[in-house]
Amino acid sequence: MRLHSPPERMVFVHGAGVAGAAAWTNLHGMALGYDCLFLRRHGFAPGAEPQPTDFAADMRIVLENLGTGGHVVAHAEGAVAAMMAAVERPDLVRTLTLFEPACLSLTADLPVTRAYVERRGPLFAARDRLDDEQYNREFSRLLFGLEAGPLQTDSDRAAARRLRLQAPPWEAPLHIVPGLPTLVVTGGWEPLYEEVAEYLVSTGAIHRHAGGNHRPQDTAEGRALLTAFLRSGAGQANRQGSPR
Repeated sequence: MRLHSPPERMVFVHGAGVAGAAAWTNLHGMALGYDCLFLRRHGFAPGAEPQPTDFAADMRIVLENLGTGGHVVAHAEGAVAAMMAAVERPDLVRTLTLFEPACLSLTADLPVTRAYVERRGPLFAARDRLDDEQYNREFSRLLFGLEAGPLQTDSDRAAARRLRLQAPPWEAPLHIVPGLPTLVVTGGWEPLYEEVAEYLVSTGAIHRHAGGNHRPQDTAEGRALLTAFLRSGAGQANRQGSPR
């Protein structure tokens, strides 16, 4: 009887919007070759009252779900928890794939990030004085140049409250993990994420474009880039050194 090794673990960490498996519909097929877990960050459990950002709790969620080690795929603010997990337990994280990572504390002194913080910082500072609908409206106008519609459903209201409770990503306690195979995928639409990506390239990451604006993971090219990165043997050295 021929024995097969179990598939490698792969955990997915969502951003500030849609959570869990719903945030990764284009990548559900990865479960054909990997043991995939689509995580929910702190305060994003179904039906739970929205909670303020807890970077350390998000990191613990990632580490608890990695088991004996695996690959971490993250989007936007979820990249903060992914990188913190890699710093805390480099023996467990075999690779990082970061889609449009909001790792702004790493680039806080660079010009695009500095301008972004100057523009968005006052809104964060005012969030305790605004109600959820006011904050949601100002957030949409400031970041996307769009007028947000009224909050009509319980789901809309919960999402707006959760958005208002999110901490500024430039406050996250981030550090680089030297030698960790890392793929960064951006949509090529926003200089902020390009600046973060190029900073990570300077530390050894690979940077690729996939279109799709802020959600390159939803494109066929984004899926192909992730698949090719993993098939290239990225993370094999980490796997050999990880506990069984």
